[in-house]
Amino acid sequence: MKLDRLRRSDTKRCAEIEQVLFPGDDPWSARAFHSELDQGHFYLAARTDDGTELLGYGGLAVVGRRGEYEAEIHTIGVVPEAQGQGIGKALLRALLERADEVSAPVFLEVRTDNDTAVGLYERHGFEKLGIRKRYYQPSGADAFTMARPARTPARDEVAG
Repeated sequence: MKLDRLRRSDTKRCAEIEQVLFPGDDPWSARAFHSELDQGHFYLAARTDDGTELLGYGGLAVVGRRGEYEAEIHTIGVVPEAQGQGIGKALLRALLERADEVSAPVFLEVRTDNDTAVGLYERHGFEKLGIRKRYYQPSGADAFTMARPARTPARDEVAG
């Protein structure tokens, strides 16, 4: 598996994966992924070693101004047949590295019943801040809001 930038040509496949992963909610469309890319958000693709198949994707938005940045993980998705192979973890770590480059705290929402994802986030320094009732629609599922404090890039720690 290899990670690289998500391309506009990947958005149709991302939308297909969303339909499989989030059938009871409002899965993102190809247009939604296009909009994220058009806004300049940081999106990665996880591909097979030969690059022919999209296995997953993840996206991060960094907002604010220098010294006051905040980041939000907008999505992470992995095709069901590739789950449990470390792809979600690799995507998450790469997104967190990007946030760490600008010393941004990171926020996200995750379904309260998604124990696997909640555990992954907690193992990477996220804490639950609260619950957003009926956050996911149309299912009405609740979401935890989680956050990880800002971290200084490793190169600054060495240089400092």
